[in-house]
Formats: sequence, C-alpha cells, structure tokens
Amino acid sequence: MARSWTRLHEHLGAQPGPLTFDMVKKAADDNLVESDDLDWKEMLPQPPRDGQWNELAKDVAAMANTRGGLLIFGVTDKTTIPVGIDPGQVNVQQYAQWIRNHVQPYLPDLTFTTLTSPDGDLSFLVIDRPASSMAPHHVYGTAAKDKDQQAAVVPYRDADHTAWMAEHQIERAYRERFTRAQHAQDETDKLLAHTLDNILPDQTEPAAWFVAVARPERPLSRTAPHLAREAAAILCDTARTRSNGLAGTPLAAGPLTGLEIVRPTPRPGLRRWVFSTLPLPLPLPMGRGRGIYAELHHDGSTVLAVDLSCNAMRGSGEEDASVPAILVDADVTGAACRDVLALAQELARHLRVDSTLHITMAIVTAEPAPLTPVVTEHGTFTSIPDHARRPRRIQPVTTQVSPADEDDVLREHAQETFTDLMNQFGFTRLI
Repeated sequence: MARSWTRLHEHLGAQPGPLTFDMVKKAADDNLVESDDLDWKEMLPQPPRDGQWNELAKDVAAMANTRGGLLIFGVTDKTTIPVGIDPGQVNVQQYAQWIRNHVQPYLPDLTFTTLTSPDGDLSFLVIDRPASSMAPHHVYGTAAKDKDQQAAVVPYRDADHTAWMAEHQIERAYRERFTRAQHAQDETDKLLAHTLDNILPDQTEPAAWFVAVARPERPLSRTAPHLAREAAAILCDTARTRSNGLAGTPLAAGPLTGLEIVRPTPRPGLRRWVFSTLPLPLPLPMGRGRGIYAELHHDGSTVLAVDLSCNAMRGSGEEDASVPAILVDADVTGAACRDVLALAQELARHLRVDSTLHITMAIVTAEPAPLTPVVTEHGTFTSIPDHARRPRRIQPVTTQVSPADEDDVLREHAQETFTDLMNQFGFTRLI
C-alpha cells in the first residue's frame, strides 16, 4: 500500500495522506533534489535491456533495500522539469512482471499511481516502494561475457544514486533482517505475556481465554496524531459497529459490545489506553459478567482478550460446572476474531498507519486442561458438537491485514482465523 508520509510531504509541509498531482508538480517546480528516498525519472520504465537486465527492477530493489522511497516518472532528474508521461503508455502489469522476474525475494506492497492534472495536459507515474522487512533483495540478470551465466547484485540508495552492496554490507543486511523478524516476534510475545499477566490472576475459576495482539509492520510516521482518551472510546465504538456488520446477525455478542459499561472512560496505561471489565476490588453494581480486556497503544498496537468459558452453556438447561473440562464458546470466539480485526484496523486508520498489520490470535488457559467447544444450535440452544476433539493446547494462528482493506476482505480474514482455531477442535463452522 502507498505510504501516507513521504519526502514530498515533508518538503511541502503537507499532512499525511495520498500523494496528489499538485504535490508532485509543486515539488518539481521547487527543484526538490533527489535523495535516497526520491528518484526523478524523465521517461517511463523501459523493457529489459537485450532481454537480460531491467533498470526498473534495480531501482525498485534499491529503494526496498534502503528505507523505501518514490520513483516519479515524468520529471527530469537534474533540472526537475515536469515534462510528463503518456498515461496511455503506462503498463502496470508489465512493470510488476519485470520486477517479479528480476528481484528476489519477492517484493509485495508496490503501489503504481498515475496522477494527471485537472485539464489532462500533464501526467506523472509514481511508484511507491516502502522499506522491506525482507531486505536484502537481489536483482538477477545475465552477464553476457560469462556465456550468459545468471548473476545477482544487491543495489541500495546512496544519497541520490544507486550503488552495489559489498559482501560485508550484504552480510549485515541479512543479519538485520533476522534481527527485525526476531524483534517483531519478541514484541508480540511481550504483549501476549503482559495480557496473560493481567487476565489470568483475576479469574475465580478455570477458564479459556481468547487473546489477540495486532502490531504494525513499520513504525508510525513522525506526524501521527496523538491518541486521546475520547478518540480511543470512539474507535472502540466504531469498531464494534463494523464488526457487527461483518457478521450480519451475530449469534453471540462480541467483546467490544461487552465493553459498553467501561468504553467511555478507558484507563491510562503505559503509552496506551486500557478498557477492562475484569473484577475490581469492589463488586460492580451490575455484577461482574464476562471478563474482557482491551488495549489501544499509541504506537498502533492493539490487544483484545475475552473469557470464552463464561455462561458457555447458556440455554442448554445445564450448568457450566456440570460439563467436564474447560468450555470454549465458539460463537464468542468468532465474534472476537471479527472484533480484533475491526479494532486494530480502526486504530491503524486513526493513527495513519501505512503498513501491514500482523495479528496473532490464541486460546489459552492458566493450566493445560481439556478444552471443550460449545456451539449454538438453531440460534437458541447450546451444545457440544458430536465427535469434537478436546485438545489441551491450541496453537496460535496468524493473519495480516491492511488499514485500507474493505469490509469483505476483513470478513474473509476473520473467517480464516476462526476456521484455523476451530479446526483444532475437529470441526468447521461459519461466523
């Protein structure tokens, strides 16, 4: 997806958001010089030279290997004169194919945008390439003097030009890739452990908990808005409405609905706002009800946890305690999958996150014990599915969403993660 904060935004003092024709034209007229994250190009991308080497692949890989940037076609590189391009000659599918053929590992998140003046007389092509978590990316071509042997180089941006990584730079780039991946996993594990520390000690009897953590792939831009208390409450309410819309007629109320009693007044935490219905020192006037815990972090991270065992056998005529093992309400689990995706995306949109969100979902207990799934039948009665498995542990599941994803895409991700969780109990169910 296109980034909302670029060299052009910084130069023009613009608010984060999509690039426009006027922004590119103004930056060119200002003679904004090229840099490691900005490359002016006079002509549209050309076919691979002699069918062997592709300059576009090299330029895109160099941006990805550095810190991301813009390739803007239709502006001379030294004098920054806006000469424009013929939008009818733009072939995005062909450009993407060249990059797929010549760059490894594969480069996702490329954005091609054609910007045209209101009178239609001048157009630019903008290729936006964020920094890649999979760097270093190699560009493959053929060395003719070596009898057409395939060769690979690793380009990067050095100020306003492209250079080639030496062996020690490639080694460092690989080390940084593995460090980034480990850091991301460590941060997710920290949030999961922190959440479990908050929810498990307060439970009065054994219960299964749905716990989810969402984190942006890249840090927020420097101009990300402050997350105020009022905004956090509104985001929670907006996400609840969106989540209910994803389900049509939900069989069970999701955790965001259960947060209504505390939604207007989230508590401050360490660079985060906290919503919680967990037991307080004094009983709540309306009773304790289902345990629900959520965090909205100022860095774009989201946490959601909900007790899946509370009142799981509602309408069955049986008490929860009469059923062996720990109950897992499948309908609440499905609602929680929708809720966390909607909440994470609403927070990302508010903070103008311009990278993928990585989400991890798990079902956990204080101590390993047989977990028994419970489903709603005919919209009223709950029961344990025939031949359901009763595992002691559920493997965490993961997914990725973009802040720009529409509701139908969000619904697919919610169904996929819910299916991955329920399949571990030996059955499949729609949410």
